[in-house]
Amino acid sequence: MKKIKILLSAFLVLAFIFSCEEDNLDPIGEWDLSEPSLLTTNETLVLNENQPDENFEFTWDPAISTERYQVRYTLILSTPGNYEDPLLSKASENGGRDTNGSFTASEMDLALSYAGFEAGKEVDLEITVLAKSIDKQTTDSVEVSVKRFETEYLPEQLFLSGEATEAGSDLSQALSLRSLKDADNNPTNVFEIYTHLEAGAGFKIYSESSLPAHIYGGSEGNLVKNGDPIMVAETGEYRLTVDLAEGTYNLLKIDHLSVVGDVIAAGWGGDEPLEYQANGVWEAQLSLNSGGFLFRLNGDWGYLFKRIVGTQNEIYMESQAGDAGIEIEDISLDAPGDYTVTVDLSGDTYTYSLESNQVSNPPSETPDALYLLADGEVVFEFNKEEDKFMSGTYIPLQAEVIYELNSAIDGTGTAYSLDGIIGETSNPDGDSAFGSLGLLESPGDISPARDQAYSLEFNFATGAVNWKYYNIKLFHWDEEGGGWDSRDEFLMTYVHPHKFTTTQALEAGYNLKFNSPWDIQLGADDPEALSGTMTNGGPNFTNITTSGTYEVNIEVSNDYETGTYEFILQ
Repeated sequence: MKKIKILLSAFLVLAFIFSCEEDNLDPIGEWDLSEPSLLTTNETLVLNENQPDENFEFTWDPAISTERYQVRYTLILSTPGNYEDPLLSKASENGGRDTNGSFTASEMDLALSYAGFEAGKEVDLEITVLAKSIDKQTTDSVEVSVKRFETEYLPEQLFLSGEATEAGSDLSQALSLRSLKDADNNPTNVFEIYTHLEAGAGFKIYSESSLPAHIYGGSEGNLVKNGDPIMVAETGEYRLTVDLAEGTYNLLKIDHLSVVGDVIAAGWGGDEPLEYQANGVWEAQLSLNSGGFLFRLNGDWGYLFKRIVGTQNEIYMESQAGDAGIEIEDISLDAPGDYTVTVDLSGDTYTYSLESNQVSNPPSETPDALYLLADGEVVFEFNKEEDKFMSGTYIPLQAEVIYELNSAIDGTGTAYSLDGIIGETSNPDGDSAFGSLGLLESPGDISPARDQAYSLEFNFATGAVNWKYYNIKLFHWDEEGGGWDSRDEFLMTYVHPHKFTTTQALEAGYNLKFNSPWDIQLGADDPEALSGTMTNGGPNFTNITTSGTYEVNIEVSNDYETGTYEFILQ
């Protein structure tokens, strides 16, 4: 037992002696730490970008603790006299115990680039070795000149931060810019972001979402490393484009991001704006028709987003797609209805989504037939395709007439009604108007909002009813004096059934056509006649030889493919 106690005591003494070498113990008594001595003399270090992994070795004589406490070393690169604010620092070899350390060429060049020193320039710096033992430290420094890589370092990622941004000035929450690629998927050094910016505050662009990082500011489109914060004159949504290779930036103010195409009432000649939400996302609740469409900035045909071919919902700007080797196409919608339309221009992939808002309790089953009746008489029998009944043509309906829907020709079958009004729209005079309603399995009167010729589709599987009508405009233009782009567009008045009329001052020698852009373009079978027949897609009218006021009347077929017309000089 006595031997065990002696061995335990010896072990504790050895443990105490060993623990004196550890950094986390307070020193015992008075002691000193000598300065290390760098063996490097003043010299010029030339960094070669073709040898980025080249090591620059530094050695020193050790610092000595008079009590032989352990010493650890840190190698520091800084501007002269500023080793406490290092450009680059690293523990020496063997976890800081060895008296040698190194920096690679790429490490030093990146540090100097972060600090704002220009590529290819020679910079006066200082190499410092810092020795530390418990709570004492000493240093030794030598001056060196370092010549940077000839080519400036270009970051592969960028972030947006500052009081003017949606994320504020917390760099850890900075917004990521999208890196644009070429046709071979190589970086182009061009970045962009769609975001909201506040006037009266600034932002900067960073290569990292933490420091150290390249920091860019600037003004008037010129990008400046470590420059002043960039500011916008007006609060709003912007596309910020940064070209690192050129040292430039561009701010495009976005007044509106819109849907344009067959699916909206104004067609290809108008816009249905979405509302900005946050972080590059726009959204709106819209009634959409079937057909093709795309997204457009500021009503400008130079800023179009189309779908990437082969994807479900990815979009790309048309003007950028060619350089990126991306094939794009118009977006198509097969099922008309009410949708939440969302465009997400954030991250590395831009997308859109269409979420149906049709909320209805569909009828319990699809009938074998469906009839539209008025005063007990059949007005129209719809064509059945699986769970859908469609008019196929345009049915002339009147606002003062009460209609009914029934599965039997005599009105004794299952009765159906609608949860809204056919033809009710905020844009009744658009090139076309359309909407979506719910289909109910219950009796009820149906009266349209206005006299018009309607296309109707009833979907018994979803309980959706889609309606549409066309307005007709008389286009009037001087081919020699401004041409098509300077045309007059005279909205005609619908007259039941399938008729349109207008009275206008018309000029001799002008071209004319009856249009609902761009589905309907009724032209004359005999362009010089004041009355006759016309065909969708036919030649322009050139029948006005005497300037004056004319009453113009047309009657169209129920599919808008043909019609008759007359021009009457008043």
